Amino acid sequence: MFLSCGDALFDLFSIRDHASASAPTAVTLSGNVGGSPMNVVVGLARLGHSTRYFTKLSSDVFGVKMKQYLSINKLDTSLCVDTDLNTTLAIVDTNEDGSANYVFYTDNTADVSITQADLPAQLPEDVKVLHFGSYSTAAEPTSSSLISLAEREKGKRFISYDPNLRTNVVPELDRWQESFRRFAQTATLIKASDEDISTLYGADAEDKFVADCFAYGAELVFITRGPDGSSGFNKAGQRYSAPGKPVKVVDTVGAGDTFQAAVLHHLATQGHISDSGGIQGDVALEDVVNFAMTAAAITCSRAGADMPWLSEL
Repeated sequence: MFLSCGDALFDLFSIRDHASASAPTAVTLSGNVGGSPMNVVVGLARLGHSTRYFTKLSSDVFGVKMKQYLSINKLDTSLCVDTDLNTTLAIVDTNEDGSANYVFYTDNTADVSITQADLPAQLPEDVKVLHFGSYSTAAEPTSSSLISLAEREKGKRFISYDPNLRTNVVPELDRWQESFRRFAQTATLIKASDEDISTLYGADAEDKFVADCFAYGAELVFITRGPDGSSGFNKAGQRYSAPGKPVKVVDTVGAGDTFQAAVLHHLATQGHISDSGGIQGDVALEDVVNFAMTAAAITCSRAGADMPWLSEL
C-alpha cells in the first residue's frame, strides 16, 4: 500500500485557440485535477497498486470534483481532512515545445494549511511506502507538518521524495534548501529534475547533489532531464544513464510524477522494498530507468497529467 501526501490542486490550462475577434482578450480555461504527489499516487493506482492520499480537501466546486477524481482512480481518502478553505489553483500555459509555465493561487488554500493536528495519529499497518514532494514540502504550515510525519515514520516505512521546486509558490530559496535537507534525511529514494538541482545547488552540481543524497541516507537517486533522458544511481557507486524516448510531445505536465510512480512500481513488483523501509536485493538501474522513461513518454504524448495504465506499458 502506497500513501502520498500533500498537494491537491486544479490545473487550469489556457486554451489560446478559443480567442475570437469579438473578445480578443478573453481567456478560456480547461481544468484537470493535479498536484505532484497526487499525480504520483494516481499513477501508482493506474499501475495496479492499492493507494491512499493524505491532504486537506476543500468543500468548494474544485474540491468536490477532486474527490470524484480520487474515487474514480480508486484512491482511499479516509485519511484526508475536510475544510471550507478554497482549493489551490494553478494556471498553466504551455510553450511550443510542450513545456509548461505555471502561476499558482495558494493564499490560505486547503492543501497548504495542513497542521500538526491534522496528521493521522497512526498510519494504517498496510502502508509500506510514503511519498512526499513539491510545494507542500516548503509551504507552511504544511511543510513542517509533513516533515514531522516523515521523521516520525523514518525507519518504519520506505520514504520516497521529489523536491519538485515551485519557486512561484514559495520564492524563498533558503526555505527550499532547508526542506530539501530535512526531507532528504528521511528518504530511501530521491528523484529530482536537472532544473530542480540547478536551482538548489547552482549550475553543474549534479555530482554534488547525488553525493549529498547518499550522505543524507538515500539508497537510490534518480535525475530526470526532460528530452535529454535520465540517470539512476545506487549507493554502491553504480550509475546508468539513458537518452530520452522519442515522442510527439503534447505537453510535459506530470511527466516527472509519472517517472516517480513507475520507479516505485518497478521496485515494488520486483520485491526491492523491504519491511523496514530500505532497499533489498540488487536493483537493475537500467531496467528501472528505461521503464520509467517509457511511462513518462506516454504522459508527454497527451494533454495534462494523464498517467498511463499498466496495460499501456
